[in-house]
Amino acid sequence: MRLFLCEKPSQGRDIAKVLGATRRGEGCLIGGDATVTWCIGHLLEAAPPEAYGEQYKSWSLDQLPIIPRQWKVEVKPKTAAQFKVIKRLLSEASSVVIATDADREGEMIARELLELCHYRGPLQRLWLSALNEASIRKALAALQSGEETFPLYHAALARSRADWLIGMNLSRLFTLLGRRAGYDGVLSVGRVQTPTLRLVVDRDRAIASFAPVPYWDVEVRLSSMGQRFSASWVPPNSERDDAGRCLQQALARQAVRAITDGKTATVLSMQTEHGREAPPLPFDLSTLQEVCSRKLGLGVQDVLNIAQALYETHKATTYPRSDCRFLPESMFDEVPAVLEALLTTDPGLQVAFDRLDRSFHSRAWNDAKVTAHHGIIPTTEPANLARMSEPERQVYELIRSHYLAQFLPHHEFDRTQVELECGGQRLTAVGKQILVHGWKSLLDDSVEDDEPSQKSQVLPALQQGTQCPLNDVKLKALRTVAPKPLTEGELLKAMKNVAKLVSDPRLKQKLRDTTGIGTEATRASIIKGLIDRGYLLKNKRALMASAAAHTLIEAVPAAVADPGMTAIWEQALDEIEAERLTLEEFVAKQASWIAQLIEHCGTLTLSVPVEAGPACPVCNDTMQQRKGKSGLFWSCSQYPACKGTLPLKKDKRRQ
Repeated sequence: MRLFLCEKPSQGRDIAKVLGATRRGEGCLIGGDATVTWCIGHLLEAAPPEAYGEQYKSWSLDQLPIIPRQWKVEVKPKTAAQFKVIKRLLSEASSVVIATDADREGEMIARELLELCHYRGPLQRLWLSALNEASIRKALAALQSGEETFPLYHAALARSRADWLIGMNLSRLFTLLGRRAGYDGVLSVGRVQTPTLRLVVDRDRAIASFAPVPYWDVEVRLSSMGQRFSASWVPPNSERDDAGRCLQQALARQAVRAITDGKTATVLSMQTEHGREAPPLPFDLSTLQEVCSRKLGLGVQDVLNIAQALYETHKATTYPRSDCRFLPESMFDEVPAVLEALLTTDPGLQVAFDRLDRSFHSRAWNDAKVTAHHGIIPTTEPANLARMSEPERQVYELIRSHYLAQFLPHHEFDRTQVELECGGQRLTAVGKQILVHGWKSLLDDSVEDDEPSQKSQVLPALQQGTQCPLNDVKLKALRTVAPKPLTEGELLKAMKNVAKLVSDPRLKQKLRDTTGIGTEATRASIIKGLIDRGYLLKNKRALMASAAAHTLIEAVPAAVADPGMTAIWEQALDEIEAERLTLEEFVAKQASWIAQLIEHCGTLTLSVPVEAGPACPVCNDTMQQRKGKSGLFWSCSQYPACKGTLPLKKDKRRQ
């Protein structure tokens, strides 16, 4: 029996349909010589510290560091029944095809099971980028050997074990130090979550320390040949700051008087540049999350869930957890099938389709820039829009539009900058004349923010020496604005572009190559975890760090909160994938580093702000937050001497 081991039930059903495995079995589908089963995500999880010894059940500084000699995994209780099914099937299988998600984590999900169940038979790998029938058949015809992807497993194990060492040891360390300072919660530390938290803390600090600076601007309204346009006053070089702003009100007032007295502005010079903007590339997951956060107000985890549903449930789009925005050149042959499927799905697209150049080969088709996955695009099979929720449809339409944009012309325009003089003062005007709307006729704007209205104005026909009568002059009193709090989409973008914060050129380049900290698959869950733990507070779309988060970032060693550490890790994981570094060598180095950190930080004294609770209804002493089986609640600070409690909802200050 040939066993196909998938990651999720829906994935298993799609592959089984193509294989003709339609007979239902316990936790599997059977047909001919093929049986398809599935993992329901991670069936196994890393064992907790107490699995390595009774002494680790209670948290104590004396027990740190915890360094396992033989690593253990445990079957998740919720999925124990499916594990038994897979264990039985593996014992009966003559060969196995790993059909989990095509990435490091997917490799680890399958191979940890094979190892725990002692499977030693023939092994192949199914590498899928989409779950529609055509893609599955294509992948089945090109199965890889198990040896080809084995290094991915060791790289994933290395990442998992090093994350465990940091999370279990440093979370216990700083939680215990926090308890000494009177903080009753858990101070969680993680390789990705802590540098991510630092990004928000740094933004909060920048906002808190910001001191607004007043400056003055002069807006001038001119006309030529009956057409009005705006120009701006340019302060003298010696009288402006690095951003070109005038910080002296008297100087700006003097300019207003001089311009008013001048009455007419003369064109000194003008320069026109022709611009061409290529269509935006298809989405990777992070860019999709950023755009959906900005345009639709969706949380990054919501976007991931929707993208996963479009892939698994609706079969409308390709694999979502991609870090690549390019497409294999071979997929250009599928363009007619994709376009036909899109039109069948939504006949209302006919008008837009009439403008498409189906032979146009955009920059998106580039084998050299395709990674393990390609950009997220529609599949070759029609979808059912009526079955999609409104957010699902909105996200689907964004993915669809970015694909269709590949078959529309570049957006072309002329941008003109004009230098003028009026009353001895220098003015400048900028205009934009759109020549070809191109792909922007389909997408109302690109991923980037729109231009200021003054830069997109259409200027009249001007030439050197043209006299432009003055219509109006306004002195504007302005103030520099503090940085805005990060939104989820902006935080995700900052995680992706964190190389900007790293000074070491080698680490900077590595972070660029790996697109920052976290992965397409994990960034959303990292942000959600920080919110769920109370480290990040959400006010509408804005994120702010809690007091405990600020304290934690101040206390942890700089290396733990430094995104450069992730770059070092990624370099090591690449070395493991290339089989130039062993899993054991990497984990040993991490264990040594953790031991040094604990020795260095074990004597720290934290200063954690502790929120004063309500009065205890039994003894009137102050209460503290504690976590029980049903979540947080207020407990008397004199517990166990006094066992007074209150639910959080009865504390009116928190409502």
